[in-house]
Amino acid sequence: MLLYHGSNLAVERPCLLARTRALDFGAGFYLTIDPDQAARWARTTVLRRGSGVATVSVFEVDEAPLSRLKVLRFPKPDADWLRFVSRNRNERIDDSGFDVVAGPVANDNTMPVLNLYFAGAYTEEEALRRLLPQRLRDQYAMKTEAALSVLSFKEARTP
Repeated sequence: MLLYHGSNLAVERPCLLARTRALDFGAGFYLTIDPDQAARWARTTVLRRGSGVATVSVFEVDEAPLSRLKVLRFPKPDADWLRFVSRNRNERIDDSGFDVVAGPVANDNTMPVLNLYFAGAYTEEEALRRLLPQRLRDQYAMKTEAALSVLSFKEARTP
């Protein structure tokens, strides 16, 4: 399986960085199976940091060792996913000892719904009802060194 990471530079050796902002799945090295999504992340990172060149780093995943890691998967945006994202986005970190967390990404289109849920304007049921019709892409948060060790850098591309 190939995974893609978007940044303002090529990342040949991923590392776990300190948490700098509230992310869906907490601190970690984020990737996706969608190269177009990674390209959008790369362009956003260049704008946010004000430096570098939008770059998508491509990694191959060694699935044998991945299968031995503790992985939390959210196959769809359901109540468990919503609660997990809410805890992470609201800085109540839910780092439950997982090596990898995978599932839908809350993007610019979903954030208005999530923000209204976080503020208490939407119930859990209403937020999920509004999110389900949206095509949510995936994300993989590699949260430990063991998770990073299953990645092999293949190439860097400029989108």
